[in-house]
Amino acid sequence: MSQEYLLALDVGTQSVRALLFDAHGRLHHKTQIPIEPYVSPHPGWAEQDPDVYWTAVCQACQQLWQISDIPPAAIAGVGLTTQRATVVNVDAQGRPLRPAIVWLDQRRTEGLKPVGGLWGAAFRLAGMRETVAYIQAEAEANWIMHHQPRIWEQTHKYLYLSGYLTHKLTGQFVDSVGGQVGYMPLDYKAKTWAKAWDWKWRALPMSPDKLPDLIPPAQSLGVITPAASAATGIPVGMPLIAAAADKACEVIGCGALEPHIGALSYGTTATINTTHKRYVEVIPLIPPYPSAVPDAYSLEIQVYRGFWMVSWFKREFGLREHQLAAERGVQAEELFDNLIADVPPGSLGLTLQPYWSPGLRVPGPEAKGAIIGWGDVHTRGHFYRAILEGLAYALREGKERTEKRSGVPITELRVAGGGSQSDAAMQITADVFGLPVSRPHIYEASGLGAAIDVAVGVGLHSDFATAVATMTRTGDTFIPDPITHSLYNDLYHGVYQKMYKQLKPLYETIRSVTGYPAR
Repeated sequence: MSQEYLLALDVGTQSVRALLFDAHGRLHHKTQIPIEPYVSPHPGWAEQDPDVYWTAVCQACQQLWQISDIPPAAIAGVGLTTQRATVVNVDAQGRPLRPAIVWLDQRRTEGLKPVGGLWGAAFRLAGMRETVAYIQAEAEANWIMHHQPRIWEQTHKYLYLSGYLTHKLTGQFVDSVGGQVGYMPLDYKAKTWAKAWDWKWRALPMSPDKLPDLIPPAQSLGVITPAASAATGIPVGMPLIAAAADKACEVIGCGALEPHIGALSYGTTATINTTHKRYVEVIPLIPPYPSAVPDAYSLEIQVYRGFWMVSWFKREFGLREHQLAAERGVQAEELFDNLIADVPPGSLGLTLQPYWSPGLRVPGPEAKGAIIGWGDVHTRGHFYRAILEGLAYALREGKERTEKRSGVPITELRVAGGGSQSDAAMQITADVFGLPVSRPHIYEASGLGAAIDVAVGVGLHSDFATAVATMTRTGDTFIPDPITHSLYNDLYHGVYQKMYKQLKPLYETIRSVTGYPAR
């Protein structure tokens, strides 16, 4: 059997998947190992033993070989995609020195010395002092250095989860450029570590020797070692091809390779991404992220708590639907979609602004979530629909900001992530944006994106345009209703877009009185 299959390892927040694709984007076999997202030894902390991820990778692979009729020798290469911004401190042998700090962690390091000198003056003139202070306070490396200085001194390499797992697989301290999303001293334009004069080295307690070498997507990170092969069953010497972080892989797994295609991710963090060859800061002074394609950037607008709000609603207000689903033997999502079936578009004026977590620049760090328009006619169904509509409004705002900054109209939309499985959410998205909205042909868009990187890297496809055209397709498509879109337009322009400006003074007062969020 020729080597024409591709193994993608997708390490998410709640599970680890091993996925076996062919060169046409067909998923042949899949295994999934649930993991505990994090433990919280203190309020607001989110940590996990790094070996939890590695053990799950090994289990997923070993189970894959048990259920697959495709032998490991038929695989051309392996790709790895992981959750973003989860960090691991390791010693010279790659052994973890402390638990990984997971991207959901909320600890901050307040009172750090501001960046000074010419950089400090430039930030004052640009109105960026608070943004830089926010980055300093949020950076996990600053917390470790100040609260666990011995750990920081012993740290040989400071890695993202992708870099840690790459070392477990290859024995090399390397990582993909496409995985570098978070508080690291990266030059996002050049896609390499920042030059020595860059302000990031002054904001973070970092030195270049603590960081891994960076490899562009679709190039080799190394080969599977004998030890990794024994643990996973992946053949010794098989190439591990650089892919990217889960969001970036999801974008190309949706087929969003050209800048006129917007990729919406309905996950814990909801995002809108577009792929551009040109470096564009959608929010001034906030860089685009590395793409899963080596010569491109992923322009991204985030709604940080995104579809977490949907999960929160289901947990806090959806007991009835969960009980009925268990009794009827159906998925609870079907009943939640039914919950809003009788609620008219616009939720009778109930409008939600989904700023459940403050932003860096847009919205500002003072931002809060808000729901306005309550009346005695409103029910749980109206509230649920207002959440879905508010998220769609926020992402539409991101679309328009991206179009304005890039000069490229977005004419197609693809939606992936857990929330994309809701037909109600998909139809609301189509109606709010006024554009057709499609799911990818398979749910595992992030894993497929990693497989696309592998396919190009091992030569199964000559370039990314060919790989994406061959391996991705659209699935269900939802068409906007013109009358509903007109109603949403009126609410979007007349209510939603005015909410933040009107409420911002109140948010500032709340911040002054309560001290949250900290300055």
